[in-house]
Amino acid sequence: MTLTRREMLKLGLAGSAAIALPVRRMVRADDGPGRISESRLPEPFTVPFAALQVLAPSRVDATTDYYSITQRPATAQIIPGFDTPVWGYNGLVPGPTIEAQQGRRVVVRMANALPATHPTLGYLPSTSTHLHGAPSRPQYDGYANDLTLPGQWKDYVYNDVPNGRTIWYHDHAVHHTAPNVYMGLAGMYLVRDPLEQGLAIPQGRYDVPLMIQDALFASDGSLLFDDDDESGLMGDVILVNGRPWPVMRVERRKYRFRILIASLSRSYRLALDTGDPLTVIATDGGLMAAPQPVTRLPASTAERYEVIIDFAKYPIGRRVVLRNLSNKNNVDYPDTDKVMAFDVVDEPSSTEGNSIPSVLDPNNPVMALDPALAVARRSMKLDRGGGQWTISDVIWDDIVASRFRKVFANPQLNDVEIWTLQNSSGGWFHPLHLHLVDFKILDRNGKPPRAHERGPKDTVYLGENETIRVIARFGPHRGRYLVHCHNVVHEDHDMMTQYEVGTGGDDPITSAPAVWGTPPAP
Repeated sequence: MTLTRREMLKLGLAGSAAIALPVRRMVRADDGPGRISESRLPEPFTVPFAALQVLAPSRVDATTDYYSITQRPATAQIIPGFDTPVWGYNGLVPGPTIEAQQGRRVVVRMANALPATHPTLGYLPSTSTHLHGAPSRPQYDGYANDLTLPGQWKDYVYNDVPNGRTIWYHDHAVHHTAPNVYMGLAGMYLVRDPLEQGLAIPQGRYDVPLMIQDALFASDGSLLFDDDDESGLMGDVILVNGRPWPVMRVERRKYRFRILIASLSRSYRLALDTGDPLTVIATDGGLMAAPQPVTRLPASTAERYEVIIDFAKYPIGRRVVLRNLSNKNNVDYPDTDKVMAFDVVDEPSSTEGNSIPSVLDPNNPVMALDPALAVARRSMKLDRGGGQWTISDVIWDDIVASRFRKVFANPQLNDVEIWTLQNSSGGWFHPLHLHLVDFKILDRNGKPPRAHERGPKDTVYLGENETIRVIARFGPHRGRYLVHCHNVVHEDHDMMTQYEVGTGGDDPITSAPAVWGTPPAP
């Protein structure tokens, strides 16, 4: 790809680090073909479930697993009978799953082979890959302005995830995270450790990742991007692993489902139509101390919950439906109250890993944090003012204008702090994400955290008029890290700020910039 001088100036390009401003920052549903009619959508539970593809390393050595991924255009059959243009990691939507082992270094060579412009929004599709839930060094964390342009590539180095957990990688480019992710730039990343592998919980083919999203489709089958005046995108089709309302065949035994909410804006309240519990065993940052059975599981964008469902109580031939009871301020459609179905078809072919231990991980250091350890207390307010989404009256453009010097907080390395998160709005909820750290929820509106939140978190559902206190130890790296709403439409417009751990950390934009050319084999 060749950039003109005018394009270079528009991007503020210095070397290969760019401050990108989109050509268009929103689009209306009537900018192109109208929304597909409901009669052309598949009936729920008629499309078979598909497991996510696992990516094999390009090579391995004594300490490191090397992967090669190219972001490129592709065509997917999401709605039966239609071809949908997408952008995929290696052309796959969702992207291929990476399975990592605690203690092993991972290097992902990420190349941007996307076109020069988005097909309907018109912006230059620069990218920045964030491994969400990993304590990465600043230059490998997917900082919003650490951009890889079409024709460039970058190595991302990950070696600090402290325990087994369900995390994910997705695009994080400044001002167009939402459309990049919507086009398909999201994938699962599973970290395994000896503790998790030694428990008698479902493993192997009974350990199933579920990436839940929603989308709007145009009458020609293409993705329709309508952010409702920068409030959020709420689709009328629920997708699981890229399939609309799929049905999965299961045996009469326990299954472990790794649920990732990867929607741009929608929140969910998951429940089984039988009224039986979802047993939560892990949150964003790994295993809980003990399992927590819940009949309702509220979850919003970027949250991960590992749950066990016991199908042994149902006879062969029974269909069990995972429903979405929704939450305040979602935009709901006729079938967004359904997620997927499970058809019980056989007796168990294996009874290994068919338990729910009463003790999981009682020694997680995040959950041991005591408020008495805090050396600072800070308050953060999420709001909308002057037509913009703000964090404590700051937008991301203020950070850019300060040449990235402006920070919300400057904890020293390994300091423990308590942050009070406030959403005084009755009209919006905000899933707030802190990069780098896991945190413990101390209380929600002065009351103990909900049962499903009693584990290490990196994203919290901050509901309308809610106040939540969290505690975290800031490390293990020095440097600047992002805090933002994970309704990524809000993030793009510009509900994002940053904090800095200590001083003298690696610069997230200049320490490991992307380079031009065809990437060599890693």
